[in-house]
Amino acid sequence: MEKPPSYLRFPVSYRIEHWVLTISFFLLAVTGIVQKYPDLGFMRWLIGLMGGIETTRVIHHVSAIVLMLLTVYHIGVVGYRMFVLRTRLTMLPGMQDVKNGIALLKYNVGRSSKRAQQGRYTLEEKLEYWAVVWGTVIMGITGFMLWNPIATTRILPGEVVPAAKAAHGNEALLAVVAIIVWHLWHVHVRHWNWSMFKGHLTEEEMEDEHPGELADIKAGRIDRDPAPEVIAKRRRVYLPIFGVLAAVMLAGIWFFVGSETTAVTTLAPAEQVTVFVHLTPTPLPTALPAPTPAPTSLPTAAVPGGETEPVVEPSWDADISALMAKSCTACHSSSNKMGGLDLSSYEAALAGGDSGPAVVPGEIQTSLLISRQASGKHPGQLSADDLALVQHWIELGAPEEPATPAVGGGSTWENGIAALMQTKCVQCHGDKMTLGDLNVGSYQAALAGGKSGVGIAPGDPDGSQVVVVQKAGGHAGQFTPEELQQIVEWIMAGAPEK
Repeated sequence: MEKPPSYLRFPVSYRIEHWVLTISFFLLAVTGIVQKYPDLGFMRWLIGLMGGIETTRVIHHVSAIVLMLLTVYHIGVVGYRMFVLRTRLTMLPGMQDVKNGIALLKYNVGRSSKRAQQGRYTLEEKLEYWAVVWGTVIMGITGFMLWNPIATTRILPGEVVPAAKAAHGNEALLAVVAIIVWHLWHVHVRHWNWSMFKGHLTEEEMEDEHPGELADIKAGRIDRDPAPEVIAKRRRVYLPIFGVLAAVMLAGIWFFVGSETTAVTTLAPAEQVTVFVHLTPTPLPTALPAPTPAPTSLPTAAVPGGETEPVVEPSWDADISALMAKSCTACHSSSNKMGGLDLSSYEAALAGGDSGPAVVPGEIQTSLLISRQASGKHPGQLSADDLALVQHWIELGAPEEPATPAVGGGSTWENGIAALMQTKCVQCHGDKMTLGDLNVGSYQAALAGGKSGVGIAPGDPDGSQVVVVQKAGGHAGQFTPEELQQIVEWIMAGAPEK
């Protein structure tokens, strides 16, 4: 039996480019959506499956770099076809596409029994191609703003960064929906198209999908490569020009990726404490009083059994420095002093900037850190709870160090901690299921940790992944504040086993 004729639609280079785009788009979509909706249980499971939020971000960034490099390659290939081979620009929309669109509409609503006679690329394929171009431009611009917020806010107002985040996430969601609804329907559901797998379409498939192109092929109206000497001459002109253009684009990608190191590492939030906030603003004093000294003794709180234990008040080292690193030092640090202000150290915060003292111990009214944040519109706006914590710290005299060191509270692994882990953690981090390679079912396994780092680091709560993840909040086995405090105090006491 004679094999039916087939026609080459996509050579190997086209197909490789398509599948590289498909893989990078898939990875960008998955790692982006889980960051857009991190509180959903399924998304938390996916983040854990990928090795944690930091690994998820690395995958997202690498996939973005691959997409940018693929864009440079595609520009070069399109330019080569246009200026060296002089092929027709069949992907450009024209009036015939408008007519095809009207014919498709009539066919789909039953007003016509004849489908549109489409050529090399159908109206649906052109719309999808230019949607990818548009989406890549939008994602590139907003991605640069999110990757390099400091460089962005040196030129544009700070409000563009959260605006870019919204545009980036919504454009990505739109692209994913378009692929699922539009691309899969036309390519794999309505009729399975093998051209990106095999490169060829049968004559029957060509008559159904691209009758205009099939007619051109049979009539001999197809693009033919110029003579080899003509191609060589044009290539000698084109390749140096594109080489310079590619070098400029690659330098732009290098700047995009490596020009700025931002605070993308997940930081533990400041400790949540009960504070006092004035119901009405205190009037500005006519004369500056002397700073209120830090209290010489700590207040106490009742505990079961009638005893009391110290209430640890906020200090720079224990609370405020981490809060500044999370929200402020991207613009106010030793390397980037906007307004002459550096909030990366205690001494620099007290010194203030061009407008005056940022922190005046004992005086929230004259501390510019409070007045700037009180407007509610600062680019690095603190939450209401964080701002209340800073106010309380200043009222206490802005102490640099904690008044008393944390104590162990008498807990050991065998006396309290193991039971807590058994109740909250081992369902996902035990012998039967070890998400992120973390097992807290035994003392030695908890010390070893998992993919994200050391699980328990004796004497170092901030270096213990159990504490870091729990402080971030929203964990499937979330500790209560009292349980988390018990863990922190146990680690500070050296995490004793017995």
